[in-house]
Amino acid sequence: MTTSAPAIILVDPVRQGRPFKDAARELGFSVVSLYTHDYLASLHRHAEGDDLSFYTADPDEAQRLITATGITAKAVVPCLEAGVHLTDVLADRLGLPGNDHTLAWARRNKAAMRAHAAQAGVRIPEFRLVHSSADIAAAAHEVGFPVIVKPTLGAGSQGVRVFSTAADLEAQGPPPTHDVYREPVREWLVERYIRGREFAVNFFSADGEHRLVDIWEYLRPDDADYDFPLWDIVQIGTEHPDFARVESYTRSVLTAFGIRRGPSHTEVKCTADGTYLIEVGSRLSGGPAVDLWIAHGGLRPFHDTIACYLGQRPALLDKPVTFPVRFGSAVVHNEQGPGTLVAVHGAEEAGRLPGVDSVELGYAPGEHVPATHDNVSIPFSAAVHGPDSDAVLATLARIRSLVRVETRPTPSPVDGADAAAPAS
Repeated sequence: MTTSAPAIILVDPVRQGRPFKDAARELGFSVVSLYTHDYLASLHRHAEGDDLSFYTADPDEAQRLITATGITAKAVVPCLEAGVHLTDVLADRLGLPGNDHTLAWARRNKAAMRAHAAQAGVRIPEFRLVHSSADIAAAAHEVGFPVIVKPTLGAGSQGVRVFSTAADLEAQGPPPTHDVYREPVREWLVERYIRGREFAVNFFSADGEHRLVDIWEYLRPDDADYDFPLWDIVQIGTEHPDFARVESYTRSVLTAFGIRRGPSHTEVKCTADGTYLIEVGSRLSGGPAVDLWIAHGGLRPFHDTIACYLGQRPALLDKPVTFPVRFGSAVVHNEQGPGTLVAVHGAEEAGRLPGVDSVELGYAPGEHVPATHDNVSIPFSAAVHGPDSDAVLATLARIRSLVRVETRPTPSPVDGADAAAPAS
């Protein structure tokens, strides 16, 4: 199928693909989609709503495919973490608005991210890069414990592991061989684990001007080291003791990484000795935040993302973003180890609680459920709102009192085979 209408090129429109496609059409554009991984291209109905669909992660091939269609491309827009590098490189090739393409790889690959941060003077943990899993232990001892090990690509904490002591590392089996997109893992970042408060920071930018949307704090059930931050997540306000320094630090990160337009999702940790970059992503948040912005804040994040990549200034940059309520999210883990799901008890009752906007079940009874270590192994999650932080925390506590994941033991499937949906 071909189209003569001006087009928005969407890169990996999968998890948030439908609202991006709808927004493009409402703005009067046709939809051309690029899918960068075979796994994303295998997802059921992934191309629904496309006028044209292409499959490549190579900028040269993408440029050739787009040019050969004869369409008039007006913007290239990232819809998933996997596509942020291709987005800005292709936009530069096509002469379209985008972020600094020379830093595109540093916004995608964690090793390049760390190397650029060090060069730019952004505070980061000490790290080593290894190209063989056999070298992880030596690198960990060089960095010192506690240590966290991450594949340099992938997303959603898949394959990330924390080791508080050398004994923990020795007791661990080999790391996963494939990432969430089912691509082989060829290198790992081994870095000092930072103990401190962790935050997710959402901004929108246009022509280098940054507008804070909100900040969420990851709250854990105890003070133990963790490799997967999602448990209770609560939107914070200016009264929070770390709000000002997190906002200021994140602004400096966006500038240092050449993010001049579009949404961004940055994760940082705060300690007594400073604020550290964990990860920066030049794309929309993939959690419940976006739906809550729409439901309670009147924002149009998909339309505004497209506007930014068209080189326009979205309305949300003209004044501070405020919300009439506070937001939160509960993520209930499978802590029993790999097994077959019997039931998620209390899910329906939790969904009927006042202040609960939505619940999401990651698995159906009878399906294999891995132990929860990442975004693609979550049995139950809920998005909530309330008049203030205390109300949100009370709702999250009520959810946890109701919801229980029951499994029966079964063998784990082959490594990499249990990824049910793309991480953001």
